[in-house]
Amino acid sequence: MAVTAQQIADLAGVSRGTVDRALHNRGRVNPEVKEKIQKIALELGYKPNLIGQALVRSKQDFKLGVILQSTETPTMQIVRAGVLRAAEELAGSGVELVLRDFQGLDTELMLEYIEELVSAGVQGIALSPDTAPEVRQCIDELHAQGIPVITLNADAPGSKRLCFIGMDNYRAGQTAACLLRLMLPEGGKVLPLAGHLNNTAHNNRLNGFLDAIKAENTLNISTLAFQPCFDRDDYSHEITQHALRANPDLAAIYVASNGQKGVCQAIEEEGRKGRVKVAAFDLNELNMELLQSDSLSFVLDQEAFEQGYRPPFLLYEYLLHKKKPEKELLYTDIAIRTKYNSDMALVCTTMQNGL
Repeated sequence: MAVTAQQIADLAGVSRGTVDRALHNRGRVNPEVKEKIQKIALELGYKPNLIGQALVRSKQDFKLGVILQSTETPTMQIVRAGVLRAAEELAGSGVELVLRDFQGLDTELMLEYIEELVSAGVQGIALSPDTAPEVRQCIDELHAQGIPVITLNADAPGSKRLCFIGMDNYRAGQTAACLLRLMLPEGGKVLPLAGHLNNTAHNNRLNGFLDAIKAENTLNISTLAFQPCFDRDDYSHEITQHALRANPDLAAIYVASNGQKGVCQAIEEEGRKGRVKVAAFDLNELNMELLQSDSLSFVLDQEAFEQGYRPPFLLYEYLLHKKKPEKELLYTDIAIRTKYNSDMALVCTTMQNGL
């Protein structure tokens, strides 16, 4: 029968923890006690349980970091809830997760948080990046240091990140264009409304939409020049109001990020509700209300909770077993939600997320 650390502890008259520290040079142990423990272990032919040690290390030595941007938006609040749920579940395996988040997009703050997390000893980072080349360079530098990075919600293509998890935003833009074409059989003008131009997700949704509209130009649909609203309802309200007054034949508005509340409010104030279609993104409480009141025509949901929940587990698996994700691009679903299938979907999501 193999000798156990507990048997050595009993013979030495010390705790099992003291035996562990003495045999593996962890922490402070009285030199005489340490010598006694090592002598007993040698005499008994003690061999450490390497598998058990690996399990212990896996439960004690992992610290992960997560950085989220634009957390003032309903979508990123759902992403954040996913991160917190993952942190709660991983804590049972001894994994510490450090979350840093901020409102809007701020490259300098993003880089500061990355430096802070690295200084704190994190072994892997999940983040939602902007398009700044400095962020891509930082991801590559982390890769060179052996610190894996997973991008979520927004990607940093061309960087050495481990993988991306989020919506295929270009295809989502194409999907929105296809649906609006079906809703506008007579054609008409469409106003594309973007969020932040230095956000890859927003850019891809915009480009996918515009490319799909151009590819099917036989339906007499034209697009106005896109306008950025920086995820602000006051900006989107003003832009929409101006567009409605300047274009009495405006048929639809495509909201590629946030700002849909301001859009819908302006349409109602101008007496155009029901005549101007509005497409937006993400199933949350606000959008469910706007769908139920017929202010929004449809939304495309991207499983935001999964985007926050899954990356910490992927990092943990990679660090523990060197197991890479099955794909470089882990796309979440593009789910079409209308007033008829949004309320139950949101209830189920809310129950799952514990929100």
